[in-house]
Amino acid sequence: MFLKRRKKGEVRVLAGESIADYGFGNGHPFGQDRHEVFLRGLREHDLESRVWIEDPERPASRAELELFHTARHVSFIERMSVEGIGFLDDGDTPAFPGVYHTAANVVGATLQAGELLATGEAKRVFVPIAGLHHAARDKTSGFCVFNDIGVLIENLRKRHGIRRIAYVDIDAHHGDGVYYGFASDPDVIFADMHEDGRFLFPGTGARNETGIGPGEGAKLNIPLHPGADDEEFVEAWGEMEAFLEDARPEFFILVAGADSIAGDPLTHLQFSEDAHGAAARAVCRLADRYAQGRVLGLGGGGYNRRNVAAAWSRVVKEFADSV
Repeated sequence: MFLKRRKKGEVRVLAGESIADYGFGNGHPFGQDRHEVFLRGLREHDLESRVWIEDPERPASRAELELFHTARHVSFIERMSVEGIGFLDDGDTPAFPGVYHTAANVVGATLQAGELLATGEAKRVFVPIAGLHHAARDKTSGFCVFNDIGVLIENLRKRHGIRRIAYVDIDAHHGDGVYYGFASDPDVIFADMHEDGRFLFPGTGARNETGIGPGEGAKLNIPLHPGADDEEFVEAWGEMEAFLEDARPEFFILVAGADSIAGDPLTHLQFSEDAHGAAARAVCRLADRYAQGRVLGLGGGGYNRRNVAAAWSRVVKEFADSV
């Protein structure tokens, strides 16, 4: 059972069956239970009465998906959605019947969140099953069928004229789909701390990846050694915050992957949820200064269920405390 709407306000959470269905079956790290784990976390932390919880309304259209993705990739997912067997990438992301529609629902939820922020209906929005940062313009990767972030960035520009957009990522994995999708774009301000790619998928995000051509200098990658804890987080975050302060974006996206917390089965960082709280608090402060308060939080990765509940609930709490 999903939580009912309690209170309309400046902080929204988009949660419901349409995005809960995004997952890859029993035994897969990205299971469908992650959504309910998040909702239980909201209850346990007494947050359900402090935010406005609503169902995502619609899937992304094919035209919206193709704002970022190639037509060939979208057609491939459509075909595999009918066949419902095999893999959508090199073996991490299984196909299943209806995967196209389910993945389009995630993109639709992120687009809806973007609309709420761009139109001023909300100051902060959180979408738990979203932040699929590995999908490239032309392929699926790492549990990510479509890249909802890439579609959102293109849509914010097309529909709302928002140009300078900050992508802030504390997920343990490098946001390679976003980085390479906008590597030459000087107005996508990319700030990503992650486990060093020499030790973890996708193997990218080195210090010297600072953008390409006109995008050079608009990207900051901070690879951290396996075992890095909150002390290393604080140091890296100080650098990221200074970088974001200098950039003065008009809109903030925070990918709050819980797989950077100690105990994740796929990664090796040792943060606590205090890192997620600090990042969310700082991004809200920057957004109030430069971006009319607009912050979109996305769940991203996280495969230890206790960590998922703790990290994402902490982000929502910071959102609620900041308005």
